[in-house]
Amino acid sequence: MDFVIAFILFTFISLIIVTVIRAMLFKPVPEAASVKHELILNEEKIVSDIVEMIRCKTISYRDETLIDTSEFEKFRELLAERYPLIHKNCGLERIGKTGLLYHWKGKSHSNPSVLMAHYDVVPAEEKSWEKPAFEGIIENGEIWGRGTLDTKSTLCGIMEAAEYLIERGFVPNQDIYFSFSGEEEIDGETCADIVTELENRGIRPAMVLDEGGAIVERVFPGVDKPCALIGIAEKGSVNIEFTMQSQGGHSSTPPRHTTAGRLAKAMVEIEKHPFRFQLTKPVREMFNTLGRYSGFALRIIFANLWLFKPVLKIVSKVSGSEMYALMHTTCAITKMDGSRAFNVLPPKASFGVNLRLLGSDNMDNAKERLKRIVKDDNIRLNIVSGMNPSKCSDIDCDEWLKLKSVVKSVWPNVIVSPYLMLGCSDSRHYCRISDKVYRFSPMELSKEQRDMIHGHNERIPITALIKTVEFYANMIYEL
Repeated sequence: MDFVIAFILFTFISLIIVTVIRAMLFKPVPEAASVKHELILNEEKIVSDIVEMIRCKTISYRDETLIDTSEFEKFRELLAERYPLIHKNCGLERIGKTGLLYHWKGKSHSNPSVLMAHYDVVPAEEKSWEKPAFEGIIENGEIWGRGTLDTKSTLCGIMEAAEYLIERGFVPNQDIYFSFSGEEEIDGETCADIVTELENRGIRPAMVLDEGGAIVERVFPGVDKPCALIGIAEKGSVNIEFTMQSQGGHSSTPPRHTTAGRLAKAMVEIEKHPFRFQLTKPVREMFNTLGRYSGFALRIIFANLWLFKPVLKIVSKVSGSEMYALMHTTCAITKMDGSRAFNVLPPKASFGVNLRLLGSDNMDNAKERLKRIVKDDNIRLNIVSGMNPSKCSDIDCDEWLKLKSVVKSVWPNVIVSPYLMLGCSDSRHYCRISDKVYRFSPMELSKEQRDMIHGHNERIPITALIKTVEFYANMIYEL
């Protein structure tokens, strides 16, 4: 018995020593100094250009009858007018419904890159805005309007940078493609059509850069420095409808369990049974990067995830929705439909859920899991639309190092980290032809500004817009 106790004590002490030593060694990795190219930008022109972009009401709707195609054509004509050197020196193809694919030939064609953005925007409930959503009003150093953050700013940044460099006789080392879609917000097929066209031509991009993470603060426990989060993968998304039929009838003689009541029970069961905890590669990489900047107590956890995974599982549940979503497939009940009258039993009732799929979860096994949870054969489940999680991009490569270096050259004080995008973007289509697809919106965004994306009073500081142009110019120099 004494030997057993001594062995357990020895093992416990050894475990403590190992975890502490690992935490002590878990420090930031030294990075090479970054060089920034000095630019003399015409800020007045840049502001004027994006204001005119905002004034194009390129609102996308799933119902095509609501789309004003003339506004989309107006936007495309605006690009030709505002960026004449690009249109003179770069090939332009119209692909799919709204696709614009520019080809800027470089000194070599062996390792082409793709810079992406979309020019459609979500609708704006203007009565809730403090200023009109499509007039591009400038006030207190900020440009107001739908699309200023998502993502006409990045599209403007790409075009301004390219126009600036072409004017100075610059030729990129490798071919660069600018890939712009006008139906990203409705999960349209335009970007997929562009990728198919490139695939048919045998073009495999060495790197793809689209919207995604940004430079944010206070997003990781124990880290005070701003973080540049670059998405190396994104969760999947699927919409599932739960439907139940009945005979309908008058509410004065209801069955013991009504259609709506049985659906309500199904909703309760779904919320009572969350999806399992998963620690995927993008999240592990983020912990491995940002965890090194945390305090010592937190470094003990992040340096020893093999031991503290159960603790992390608990932390993910109590830390808030974003941390939870990084390590679980989420399921949000978002819509319900039944009778339009209080005294009528509906012949058909339904509710809908949106799942954001993580790791090994996919559309089919998520549907089957929900079916098992509901346990009601009279409730039919139908996948309305969706996509599985994207592949995870490589970060052990020169392209990742180039991207990190450019970010650090423009924002020297940030920590650059991989992360998992919780939303979806057009870039997922490029995973078919490239294993280096990165998602980064090059701008500093506060929590308030991030909430404006798809919300009210969307606007961008002029200083942030100019930095976006600087980033893309420096990025193009390195491609």
